[in-house]
Amino acid sequence: MVLKTFGWSFAVTALGLVAALLFGGWTAFGIVAILSILEISLSFDNAVVNAGILKKMNAFWQKIFLTIGILIAVFGMRLVFPVVIVAVSASMGPIEAVDLALTDKDRYQELVTDAHPSIAAFGGMFLLMIFLDFIFEDRDIKWLHWIERPLAKLGKVDMLSVCIALVVLLISSLTFAANAHQHGGTHVDKAETVLLSGIAGLITYMIVGGLSGYFEDKLEEEEEREHEEEEQAKRAGKQKPAILLAGKAAFFMFLYLEVLDASFSFDGVIGAFAITNDIVLMALGLGIGAMYVRSLTVYLVRQGTLDDYVYLEHGAHYAIGALAMILLVTIQYEIHEVITGLVGVVLIAASFWSSVRRNRALAAAEGAAGSSDEKAEVSSGV
Repeated sequence: MVLKTFGWSFAVTALGLVAALLFGGWTAFGIVAILSILEISLSFDNAVVNAGILKKMNAFWQKIFLTIGILIAVFGMRLVFPVVIVAVSASMGPIEAVDLALTDKDRYQELVTDAHPSIAAFGGMFLLMIFLDFIFEDRDIKWLHWIERPLAKLGKVDMLSVCIALVVLLISSLTFAANAHQHGGTHVDKAETVLLSGIAGLITYMIVGGLSGYFEDKLEEEEEREHEEEEQAKRAGKQKPAILLAGKAAFFMFLYLEVLDASFSFDGVIGAFAITNDIVLMALGLGIGAMYVRSLTVYLVRQGTLDDYVYLEHGAHYAIGALAMILLVTIQYEIHEVITGLVGVVLIAASFWSSVRRNRALAAAEGAAGSSDEKAEVSSGV
């Protein structure tokens, strides 16, 4: 199972490290290895959240996620995205941006860093909405009861998550405006950039997430209707709409996954510049890490890990909330990537340990109940 799921990741790792060795020697080899580990540690929570969505999709769309999805993740976000940032921020063509990345790496890094506020605002707002919608939903299983129970009650207020997100964005933009000179920009321009980018992230979440949820709900309704009217659903004319609807639902969930992955990758792409400004090594290292995140997502789905360890999804969403706030804080302050990675790892590890303790407690309770039943049978027999 492990080899089957992670086989492509192992192969890409070997090819990527060999390519790095040939490209820049042992120094490049070490940089690519470090970047791979950085990407995996920063995106582990991404894999857990992805698994919660991917388990709702059939085998076909899981394969699409691993093929087309990985092309988007590796080449789109880890290679094309940094070039697009430079092209847009410097008002130059994509070919010029690629040439700049290969010939003037310092200038390239400077332009990407200058674009960080808009990237952080967009990604931070998208991830913050995911966290808020999760935490305000009333769930049967709660991890931190003292937080989740009152928040679930507050979640009954319509559009509360959107209001909170907009307040956070407004505070972030105003805070950044007061310190815009540190990044070489004007107060108004940078504040507006942060505000507009954050609103764009919010709109993206609402459109993609809304469409995904809409078609998923429609699919569930259609399945219930077919279950109630079995005889009518057997006719070919009745089956086609259900298949088409499933396709739409899966497509928008896939689209949601890709936007989610893009938001998670922002910190990895920006953080990579702390290690190297070579776009080739960056693409190799982050690409290897992205492969492992994809494989880990599928592994969690196939092993049913989220069903066995019920608090993992909670821990991942708390990590998302922490990452969202970290991204927004980095608009003004620099935060080391090690801290970003450790926050997510600690939260997920805590949720995993809580799940293990819960499973042990349930097993002990079942064992005690079984012993009581046996004693009762013996007593009645006597």
